[in-house]
Amino acid sequence: MQCIINRRAEFSASHRYWLPELSELSNYEQFGACARTPGHGHNYELFVSMLGEIDQYGMVLNLSDVKHVIKREVTSQLDFSFLNDAWPEFKDTLPTTENIARLIWHRLAPYLPLSNIKLYEHPRLWAEYKGAGMQAYLTVGTHFSAAHRLALPSLSFEENSEIYGKCARPNGHGHNYHMEVTIKGEVNARTGMLVDLVKLNKVIDEVVIEPLDHTFLNKDIAYFEAVVPTAENIAVYIARLLKPHVQALGATLERIKLIESPNNSCEIDCAWLNDEVIELAQNQMALVS
Repeated sequence: MQCIINRRAEFSASHRYWLPELSELSNYEQFGACARTPGHGHNYELFVSMLGEIDQYGMVLNLSDVKHVIKREVTSQLDFSFLNDAWPEFKDTLPTTENIARLIWHRLAPYLPLSNIKLYEHPRLWAEYKGAGMQAYLTVGTHFSAAHRLALPSLSFEENSEIYGKCARPNGHGHNYHMEVTIKGEVNARTGMLVDLVKLNKVIDEVVIEPLDHTFLNKDIAYFEAVVPTAENIAVYIARLLKPHVQALGATLERIKLIESPNNSCEIDCAWLNDEVIELAQNQMALVS
């Protein structure tokens, strides 16, 4: 029987986004504050996932051996380093989170049966790499606050209460929603980026956060006049809004995760969304330059 096991590690390092072939102005236009000298630092958190058969001792791998491999090949070299100088590959491709994850895979692959590398730059930004050439995944976390009521207009209060419980109460209730947007794309061989992160954050803020934040979804968002704003339906709505914008940035919207509370969350696999620019997104395309 096959099983995935995971090993966590961490390292602290600094880096700078700067391309010598660009002017100072062009570097600051492309990388913003990340171009500042002498750079900036992060406490990175690394998760190494490995796939294998469970052996006669009940293990896929001896995790003590795994720990030593990760330390020898990765963390001892990167911890308390200036990443731009730590590995020669960073001279060609900048040490972005997605590119660091890609290179960690290649450092560990000769020794471990890898299935995924997940690298957190901070709790609201992380990258994943699965060994597919230059293809990687980048996740951005954000939040908004909104109220809603779960009720079908065609049903009585008693009928809605039977389906939705307390969530059907007439005056609604609110949540601090945490949202995770995952995109898929190719790591640029020079910048190390899937997309311009500043532009991606701008899209998310202008297309999703600003319109939804501090609203009563049923009354303030026309879509939810006819659609019950469950966490699932909100996530679908957000995916439909974001997909064409992410495509315009040169990436693919992979997944939306919406956390309604510490106990409830949902995830939408965006592969099923068709490639047409739907009307909901067209109405907001003008918001993003």
